[in-house]
Amino acid sequence: MTRKAVIFDLDGTLFDTLEDLADASNAALATLGHPPHPLASYRHFVGNGMRKLMVRALPEGAAADLDRAVAAMNEIYATNWKAKSRPYQGIPELLDALAGEGVALAVLSNKPDAFTRLIIEDVFRAWPWAAVIGDGQYPRKPDPAGALAIARTVGLDPSAMVLVGDTPMDVKCARDAGMRPVAVTWGFRPRAELEAAGADRFIDTPLELLGLL
Repeated sequence: MTRKAVIFDLDGTLFDTLEDLADASNAALATLGHPPHPLASYRHFVGNGMRKLMVRALPEGAAADLDRAVAAMNEIYATNWKAKSRPYQGIPELLDALAGEGVALAVLSNKPDAFTRLIIEDVFRAWPWAAVIGDGQYPRKPDPAGALAIARTVGLDPSAMVLVGDTPMDVKCARDAGMRPVAVTWGFRPRAELEAAGADRFIDTPLELLGLL
């Protein structure tokens, strides 16, 4: 393996969180008297952090409700974040294989840092994480600051690292950091959107990543 470290996005890459995010958002909207959205809409709402999710979910003209909507969603999600969320099929086996080869593992997410760490410490605690970074430590992806901080932590040149994700922001973050982007097709955004962002390496199942390192 020429790539000695892998940075993973969390939602839509390691962990299928869409239903719990949608349920929490719709419940938050209901507390303010706003209508819900279908699950499919949340594929386009998520990815830029919870505040941006609520900006997209609120109806036009309801900007004054944003702070209350974000607070309500955070409160609801804190108690229901794993009601339906699960690691994607094949992810545990991939992490086992990478850890067994001595590849450094890290997470870089636009999810709030507290939730990112909670999920890793609860659901993914079986694997050795060199770094876990959520929103609040560095500017959100696609800014490469968080990815470059992980490179410093693991002591590797960015060119020796891969960033795996399911959104155009992950692709851009990887390229701007000097890392190899690998796009997953099981996540929240369609392949065409990832191709338009410049992705040129795709995996349809987690274990396919091993052949790209």
